[in-house]
Amino acid sequence: MSLDLSKETLTALLEIALSKGGDFADVFVEHTRTTSIGLGEDKIKSMSVSLRQGLGVRVIDGDEVRLAFTDELNEKKIVDTARAVAAAGGGHTTVVGDLCAESAPDRFTVDVPLYDVEASRKADLLRRANQAARDYDPRVTEVGVSYYDQERSIAVANSEGCWVRDRQPLNLLAVSAVAVDGSRRQTGYERVSERRGYELFEDVQPESIGREAAREAISMLGAGDAPAGEMTVVMPRGWGGVLLHEAVGHGFEGDFVRKGTSFFADKLGKQVVSPLVTVVDDGTLLNHRGSLGVDDEGTPTRRTVLIENGICRSFLFDLHNARLMDVQSTGNGRRESFRHPPLPRMTNTFMVGGDASADDLVRETRYGLEVRKLGGGQVDITSGNFVFKVNEAYLIENGQTTRAVKGATLIGKGPEIMTRVDMVASREGCAAGSCGKGGQMVPVCVGEPGLRISAMTVGGTGLDYS
Repeated sequence: MSLDLSKETLTALLEIALSKGGDFADVFVEHTRTTSIGLGEDKIKSMSVSLRQGLGVRVIDGDEVRLAFTDELNEKKIVDTARAVAAAGGGHTTVVGDLCAESAPDRFTVDVPLYDVEASRKADLLRRANQAARDYDPRVTEVGVSYYDQERSIAVANSEGCWVRDRQPLNLLAVSAVAVDGSRRQTGYERVSERRGYELFEDVQPESIGREAAREAISMLGAGDAPAGEMTVVMPRGWGGVLLHEAVGHGFEGDFVRKGTSFFADKLGKQVVSPLVTVVDDGTLLNHRGSLGVDDEGTPTRRTVLIENGICRSFLFDLHNARLMDVQSTGNGRRESFRHPPLPRMTNTFMVGGDASADDLVRETRYGLEVRKLGGGQVDITSGNFVFKVNEAYLIENGQTTRAVKGATLIGKGPEIMTRVDMVASREGCAAGSCGKGGQMVPVCVGEPGLRISAMTVGGTGLDYS
């Protein structure tokens, strides 16, 4: 049995799931084929093709959610799965609506399907990226390259009559490079990831990914210790959006809002950050890593304005939290696989461009830190407090970028820091990322056009030169 479950079968599963009570039920069917290749020490070290398929049945009964799943797609197993969620019921029954098949909006271009490309061609991408990184500078001593692609097909049917399928391609090429000069050792990292066919690697050459990873490692070899203290911070276009995603974005997810654990829970319609800041979550962007035709509940994705000119305008909802708050889902119900329940999650979350040029951000800064790449961090969703590691940064002195510094961390409270945004560049950009929540990982994009924060606490081991 596959994604092509008949209308009669899906209806029967929904009726069984709701037979002992519940307000809503859905069936989620998944078929995902994945290719992974790894290179290290100039050799292909791993190569695998895996298949994940299965079915999950969910019942929503008030604020209670019941989920059962199976990876055996035969009639007995899927019926038993529906009975498992029904067994926990005990309330009123809900009539299942007439299923009406719909087509998911097309968010992706696939000229060369990923599964049509032989593994040897994919492996050659890794070798090309590896060689480019090593050729960049003889001080690059170690290179690791990973390739990943995924062909995910889903079908969703629910008790309100929704019945939709979506195919969601995804590919990624990532390079890490280690540079060594005497006792100094630095690592650079770069990747590209989109929801496209294999033609992505005609537009983005693997050599460019390898060279960028090597450039970062080499540029940081001569870095001095980062200064400590409060100073102006210039954030980069694209990957700088990880700070926005973590320190602000999660606070707009409907479960945190409903439970009152988000800083923004009672801020709808109120000024929460700088008037220069407009933040959008948009799952409709063509080929972006976080885009989907429909979310994992069958709701079409959309563009949702979270903050407009500093004012809190909306939140991100899945069906469960939307029902409890008497609002509509925004198409942000996402799940890692059929084994997981949907949660309200971001898709492509970014800040809208402003009026400044990227050069102005530095030119108009007397002293501060120019962040080029952020690393990992920790965030408290309730308060917005965060600590982020900086992978690549440079001092700004008298309006010019001067020397590289290492060991910097960014410390602050997300909403408060965003009130201090005093310049926003015009050119928007998104970077590929992965987001963890509730034990689940999903692909996302994060982005900002480049911005300046007038005052921010920087942790470092150097002196405060301000």
